[in-house]
Parts: sequence; structure tokens; C-alpha cells
Amino acid sequence: QTISGEHGLDSNGVYNGTSELQLERMSVYFNEASGNKYVPRAVLVDLEPGTMDAVRAGPFGQLFR
Repeated sequence: QTISGEHGLDSNGVYNGTSELQLERMSVYFNEASGNKYVPRAVLVDLEPGTMDAVRAGPFGQLFR
């Protein structure tokens, strides 16, 4: 959530920022997908059952669908 906010992304991965500086290093953390949406390049999670369900149910869950 923090990194998304710093780069001007909403919870759906859509850029809503106001600065070119935010876009300048977007590719460090995100890949651009179809429809001008950005998705995380990598996700590190615990492999315990239910962890991904918890991530998907969170405020940024749309990024992982």
C-alpha cells in the first residue's frame, strides 16, 4: 500500500498521480498491464494456507486477480 501510494497508484493499479517523478521509476516495482494498469513485479508471501486469500481480500486485492 505504501509503495503504491508513493507512486500514485490506486487500489486497482491505475495511475492517478500528479508528478512525472512518480512514473519515472514505476518499473522498479510494477509492470504495466493492459488498460494502463500496473501490477506488482513480485509478491513475497507466507505459503501458509489462507495467506493469499487474506491478501486478495485486502484493500489492494484487485492487483492480484
